[in-house]
Amino acid sequence: MLSMTGYGKGICKKDGVELTAEVRSVNNRFLDIAVKSPRVFLSLEEKIRAAVRGAVSRGHVDVFIGYTDQREKEKRMSVDLNVARGYYRAAEALRTAFPDLKDDVSLSFYLRLPDVVRAEEGGGADALLEEALFAALDEALRGHKEMRLAEGERLKKDLLARVEVIASLTQKIAVRAPLVAQEYRKKLTDRIGEYLEGKADETRILTEAAVFADKCNIDEELTRLTSHVKAFREICENEQVGRKLDFLVQEFNRECNTVCSKSNDQIVTALALDMKNEIEKVREQIQNLE
Repeated sequence: MLSMTGYGKGICKKDGVELTAEVRSVNNRFLDIAVKSPRVFLSLEEKIRAAVRGAVSRGHVDVFIGYTDQREKEKRMSVDLNVARGYYRAAEALRTAFPDLKDDVSLSFYLRLPDVVRAEEGGGADALLEEALFAALDEALRGHKEMRLAEGERLKKDLLARVEVIASLTQKIAVRAPLVAQEYRKKLTDRIGEYLEGKADETRILTEAAVFADKCNIDEELTRLTSHVKAFREICENEQVGRKLDFLVQEFNRECNTVCSKSNDQIVTALALDMKNEIEKVREQIQNLE
């Protein structure tokens, strides 16, 4: 069982390149991936997303990429002549306005001006950077999964404990349910006997009790609840269970609501309300699962 919340970090150092990848995820109904990386990796963004999709199926995932490149390689410089001409015209305007100003403009002066000379960025990551990127990303995704598995195990224990409570409440309702019709029949007999001075029509009482028992019968609902508990335990043995358990909890709620609506017994109603409370806690925890 995997939680949707996790974090992993990977570092790859090779031949003067140090690359760091971090993966962080939180709850989300669907898979949403956000990649934050230097422009040099822009062309690799789809491959990064594909790697994440291979490891994560649901949640909001942030991927952070950072690197330093200490390799000795010549950097290409570009000159923006339009910017330089703008500075030159501004200098000429100042010379005209203030003829007494000393003229110390030189080539080195222009080289120091902002945006006149800029380092050109490469077209993209070379083979070494790409190799380091995915080595670090793989390490980060492995760490990310390990954390999600650990959190998933904690959630699994909590969910199974709550399902045991639901199973216990189902059993208590199953024991109580047959007694409801019997108690109703006795109350009906006593009440009619009071009105008719002990001359109650036994056939009429049996008919009324049978109608009541049929109206309040919850055997099917209890059977389905027991079946859902079994299915819940089986699903919990898998990794990606969030959507399946989410659907199953809806079925739990449906059966429990039916039990409440059919119940004409205070004890059964109280047990069913306790069950609804546990089902809601299970539903909240499931929102954390992938």
